This record gives sequence, C-alpha cells and structure tokens, in this order.
Amino acid sequence: MTEPLRTLVLPPLGSLPLSRSDTDRDGVLRLAPDLFDSLWSSPETLVLVLADGRAPVTGTGLKLFPASGIRQPANPVYLGRVLPGAADAGKQVVLVVLDEPDFALAGEEEWLGLRDVAASLDPRDAGLFVAGAAVANWHATHTHCPRCGSPTVPADGGWVRRCPQDGSQHFPRTDAAIIVSVVDEDDRLLLGSAVTWPENRFSTLAGFVEPGESLEAAVVREVAEESGVEVHSPRYLGSQPWPFPASIMLGFTAVASGTELEPDGVEIKTVRWFTRQELFEAVRDGDITIAGSVSIARALIERWYGGPLDEEPAEVRP
Repeated sequence: MTEPLRTLVLPPLGSLPLSRSDTDRDGVLRLAPDLFDSLWSSPETLVLVLADGRAPVTGTGLKLFPASGIRQPANPVYLGRVLPGAADAGKQVVLVVLDEPDFALAGEEEWLGLRDVAASLDPRDAGLFVAGAAVANWHATHTHCPRCGSPTVPADGGWVRRCPQDGSQHFPRTDAAIIVSVVDEDDRLLLGSAVTWPENRFSTLAGFVEPGESLEAAVVREVAEESGVEVHSPRYLGSQPWPFPASIMLGFTAVASGTELEPDGVEIKTVRWFTRQELFEAVRDGDITIAGSVSIARALIERWYGGPLDEEPAEVRP
C-alpha cells in the first residue's frame, strides 16, 4: 500500500492542536461489504470508545481497546489505519459510541473531553479524537432523511447515511466559519466578548460563512456586523476543525480602516482594542480571560503578540 502524502508546507499558524493527525482515513476500505466483521476478527484492530463526547484517557494518551474486548455494536465507524512512525503503526481503528461511560473500561476520572486533553495528545490521538467526536455528533443529529423524514441507516464504514425509502445519500456536515485577528494602524488587537460569555472573557471575532460568500467577504462582513469596524486586506493564516459540534475554523488576519467601535449587542456585548502591554497586564492580573490553548483563537492572538501570553511582551514584535 502506498503511504499517504503528508503535509510538508504549513500555513503561518503552523500545526494547530486539533489539526494534527497520524491516521490514513482509508476511504477505499470503507466500501468493503464485510468491513466490520473483518475488523472485529482481526487482532490488529483497535477501538476508540466515546460517550457523551468523552473518551478514556490514560496519562497523555487515548486508551484504545482490542476489538476482541469490545462488543461489536450496530453502528460502528471506521476511522482508518495508523500511519508509519506513530504508535501502533498499521493498526486499524474503529469508533464505538456508547450512551454513557462504561466504568468497567476506564475509571470515572479517566473519561475526559476533547477540549480537556487535546493539547497534550500526540498527533495520532488528537486526530482520532477529533474525527471520532465530529462523526459521532453528526450521527446523533442526522438520524432521519431531510427529504422524506424516514430513518436513515449508516453505510460506507459509518461515513454515509442512506435513506432506504428514496435511496438518497447523506454525508457528514462541516460548517465553515472564519475567525480573524483584526489590527489597527497602531498594531493594536481587537477582541470581543460574546453576549453568552462571562463578563471578562474575550477572544477574536468569528462567524459562519454564508451561502454564496467567499471567505474573504465573510471576514469583512462579520467584523463589521459584530464590532462596527470596517476591515481590508484579509489574509489566510491556517485552519482547524472544531467538532463542537461540526465546524471548520478558517483563521485570517485583517487590517482595520478605522477604530470606532459599535458592538452589535446581539452576539457581541463588548469590543476593545489592546496593545500588547495592555493585554499582557489584563491577562496577568486576571482582569480578563482569553481563548484556551486548544483553540485557533489563541494561536491567532499569540501570533500577533509574538509569543506566549505569560511572557512580558518584547519591545519589537513581527
């Protein structure tokens, strides 16, 4: 089998926590009619178990189980084959979703969510957890045909749902959303606080791409709608899946044409400009909190800042 090509050139944000993977999704094998019977009879098959968005984690790694120790469910999902160089290289991984955590498999304290552990996982486990969480969310919310309302059935290794009544096929949905670091002429960063967030929580502005809209147009529109700031020169920096429940976050930076602020009051309650020193002191003193290390928002902020936010800002930043 030819080894899949790996990404050799990364965008400016580099390898983000939820964008890493050491698994070949093995799309051809998904079509095998006896796929899961074959996988469950193989000693090379490992099982990732999810329940309520949580998976068993031991130390800094996922706790994967031999298929022989897990009952084959009605609706498993084939996640693919582990690439050479990663732990358990060549082994195939299947997702099993439970209604609730099974404490016979792992202790209560070992069942952790993706946001809790993604930054500490290696690329293999991060990729498996992200893919598993995303496809599990899709199955849970797309059980019926959008055309005729009939119950659908999983197919193609769990990556398609087919309607037995009208024959239509339905595929996992991913919603595109832009997220943008806006800077002004004085190189200050614009951050906003959402209506639903705690009073002192701030992050970069973001929003969903609308039908028939380019990514760059979405950057300009969303920033103007949420903050009242007109921007230009949007530049792509990188992307990261965000399976909470089904988004892909596309990171940009853009330049503000003006500095007057007018939050929309519907999605964003407060917007503020920050210098690097102001942001450092606000975070250090606990006056504000910002996006966690797993998010692309944190990567955008630290790219502008020039390093980790727990370090005093340098006099000169790129």
